[in-house]
Amino acid sequence: MSKLLKKIAFRGELELITGLHIGDSSENVQIGGVDKVVVRRRDNGQPYIPGSSLKGKIRSLLEQSEGAIAVGASKGHINKIFGFAKDNLPSKLIVRDAYLTKDSAELLKKSDFLDYPFTEVKFENSIQRLRGIAENPRKIERVPAGAKFAVEIILNVWENDLEEEYIEVLRKGILLLHADYLGGNGSRGYGQVELTLDLTTPVILYENKDVADA
Repeated sequence: MSKLLKKIAFRGELELITGLHIGDSSENVQIGGVDKVVVRRRDNGQPYIPGSSLKGKIRSLLEQSEGAIAVGASKGHINKIFGFAKDNLPSKLIVRDAYLTKDSAELLKKSDFLDYPFTEVKFENSIQRLRGIAENPRKIERVPAGAKFAVEIILNVWENDLEEEYIEVLRKGILLLHADYLGGNGSRGYGQVELTLDLTTPVILYENKDVADA
């Protein structure tokens, strides 16, 4: 069995260029309330970006770029990095939940232009083509443009891993994300983001001294 050599962390910020909707259950929404609410922390009510959402989106975009027709169908490094249960490949990546930065949380909390604490409401509808009228109006909650979230992605590096190549795959995934969107309603303009990570000087969280000194 190969040995774990080190754990390295890439840290940075994700800034919203347009409003972001990553949904939570709306089963308890009352009449007249928001139809689609954002996921929020239970301790302070602040919206956040689940690590699973960010990780899944980056993986999906990378697989699309390789023409994979299903999850796990890629022939490159993607399965090795993100994992694939059917092949008993554990994920080498840990993507933490991304919380609002302190400054961003304070600005949103003090804002006079939001509809709810930390968020705005966007009204959407569909168009009845034959009659040319709007139908099915609904309210969608979004985190507004300009909000920033602290991001941490950890890469587990094992013996015989191609560390630099794996980092380049991650870099490609981030570029694809910039050209796409995160969350829902991306074709309507939601979810444009800018993710800035320091991929050149990661923080070493753990290093296997036994292997390093061998």
